[in-house]
Amino acid sequence: MDHIFEDTATAFSLKTDSELERAYFLFKMIANEPLVRIGTAMTNFAIKAHLPVDGLIRATVFDHFCGGVNEADCMHVVEKMWTKNVSSVLDYSVEGKEEEDPLDNTLKKVLELLEFVKEKEAIPFAVFKPTGYGRFGLFEKIGVGEELNANEKKEWDRVVARFDQTCKKAFDLEVSLLIDAEESWMQDAADMLAEQMMQKYNKKKAIVFNTVQMYRWDRMGYLKKLHQKAEKEGFRIGVKVVRGAYMEKENERALERGYATPICDNKAETDINFDTAVAYMLHHIKTISLFAGTHNEESTYRLMQLMKENEIANNDSRIWFGQLYGMSDHISFNLSAQGYNVAKYLPFGPVRDVMPYLIRRAEENTSVAGQTSRELALLKRERKRRKI
Repeated sequence: MDHIFEDTATAFSLKTDSELERAYFLFKMIANEPLVRIGTAMTNFAIKAHLPVDGLIRATVFDHFCGGVNEADCMHVVEKMWTKNVSSVLDYSVEGKEEEDPLDNTLKKVLELLEFVKEKEAIPFAVFKPTGYGRFGLFEKIGVGEELNANEKKEWDRVVARFDQTCKKAFDLEVSLLIDAEESWMQDAADMLAEQMMQKYNKKKAIVFNTVQMYRWDRMGYLKKLHQKAEKEGFRIGVKVVRGAYMEKENERALERGYATPICDNKAETDINFDTAVAYMLHHIKTISLFAGTHNEESTYRLMQLMKENEIANNDSRIWFGQLYGMSDHISFNLSAQGYNVAKYLPFGPVRDVMPYLIRRAEENTSVAGQTSRELALLKRERKRRKI
């Protein structure tokens, strides 16, 4: 297979020289782990002290990794990427709250988003996080089978109602809906709800997509059980497959509480797990629609090769590739140039409210071996090509 991801002219075709320079500067900063720690602490302090730093954040890290402060603000980015056939997934990246009013506000925001994107070809998916719709501790309690008191039962009924209202709206509007995954100790309850929604709304095609994190060693078993259930009961599965985003937190909690970690022993096992899941889903493409969320070049090439071997068209509507906005443009834009379905997760929200998301991006890029150095190398090559 041709190594298409080396083409930096295509990868960065939408970036002006100044945007390219900003990206190069940001990834050089992110490559410095002590600097990331200091910057994170200073940013958190500035926000808590209500210092006027919004403008600085917006002009640097926010505009690189986010689409805007609201849906309308994102549209210039959405439309720009769509000129290269790269779709967007508008992701309201404000962290989940514990109180009922903010949870209802998140529901309202996601429902508004579904209305906003329904006729926009460039935005084929909507997305929400389970803890945007319910208290983390409640998901945890349900997952381990603890009995709920009367108030908690009513609270859970409201969570279920939020899920159902959102999935029904997506079904009515024919907009695909991604449900993100979170920490393992709340995920069982979220999986249960996602499955109920798939049973109800995925009768003819995948509208509702659950997310499976393949750094967990038990997820292949879960995927196969879900597939068997779908075959038996006659519904389709939508699966967003990713490696995972909470590894350090998962391992630390397992160590503290004395149980076996749900995380694979090493990255190689995670890679095998991810590729095995993708191959399984492609083999059962009549039942399973796939959203492959990955920044890994080898996994992307493997999926492309499998599609070719199985004579599946590049633009088959059941298969999508996804990356985060501000990262891995060499994968996204080179894939779209070859006619594959590609969507960028485009976070948005008020600058201060989105800061936890941005801090995670910086920390993940620092901790993932090779990710930042690869971004830097490609940006450097493109600067050289442009003679900047």
